[in-house]
Amino acid sequence: MDSDKYIEGQSMQRPPLFESDHFICWKNRFETYVKAKDLDLWHNILNGDFPPIDRNNVTQILEVVPIEEQSDDLKKKLAKNNKAKMVLYNALPKKEYERTFMCKTAKDIWQSLLITHQGNIQVKDNKINLLVQKYEQFTILEEEFIDSGFARSNTTITSLKALDEGFSSKNSVRKFLRALHPKWRAKVTANKESKDLSSLALDELIGNLKVHEVVMEKDSEIYKGKKERVKSIALKSKKESSDDETSTSRSDDEEYAMVVRNFKKFFRRKGKFVRQPREENKSFRQRDEKKEKSDRKCFRCVDPNHLIGDCLKPSRNKDQKAFIGGSWSDSENDA
Repeated sequence: MDSDKYIEGQSMQRPPLFESDHFICWKNRFETYVKAKDLDLWHNILNGDFPPIDRNNVTQILEVVPIEEQSDDLKKKLAKNNKAKMVLYNALPKKEYERTFMCKTAKDIWQSLLITHQGNIQVKDNKINLLVQKYEQFTILEEEFIDSGFARSNTTITSLKALDEGFSSKNSVRKFLRALHPKWRAKVTANKESKDLSSLALDELIGNLKVHEVVMEKDSEIYKGKKERVKSIALKSKKESSDDETSTSRSDDEEYAMVVRNFKKFFRRKGKFVRQPREENKSFRQRDEKKEKSDRKCFRCVDPNHLIGDCLKPSRNKDQKAFIGGSWSDSENDA
């Protein structure tokens, strides 16, 4: 149980456990813890050890006092040098302790942690610039909840304040309103018109937006329910219409088939519309062709094997030739 509290930083008997991945967060928690325990310890961590000096009662000049001549008050004050180191060591894991155990003072340990995990002045300035850019470009996504967006925004602001003590978040309310998705435009306008944004606390704004978020979610659920019902009715109507069309088409096909059957029955009774066998049709065609060929013959020699144009027999007189020529010309005119 004690180890869980120690890891979570909930114990007042032990400092928050060092977190390299969340150094800025740990740094703020550790500072608060030390100040709550003893302000002199935090002064010692920032400014260095208390020197073993005291004011001479005769000369009123500050002088280094040998350990055997130190007063109880001075000894208690000097003991805080080691207490400050112990507070830091209790917060560090083994890896960080091994890296800093050669430091002589609590200030040296603290500065080593800052340079390693926060960077020097140049690195610190670069981090500040990146965080400022991230803060300015911050937007809340369309489907993102207000709590989630506020947590992301607050993380950026906290990191900026930890790196830059002069950073001011007085315009955070306006910035958060600008970061909202366009679907919040009506609510943003209402807040701007009804509230004094310069005095409105960010927590109050978040609470107001969360109430409106619940209303929007309920409206969305109602709209989705209506949309699903309309869609279901439309699909049902479409299915019924399709069934009616299929039934009508099937009925029309059946009526057409019945008419064709009755038509065939009628002609069968009359002896017509009887399909002849293929062999019989073939014999009829052959007979017609033979008859047509038997009627063909030469007008000059009456030979059925050729026509007069191919006949080799000479004509008997000119009148016959003229008669034949006239016959051909008449036939051509008729044609």
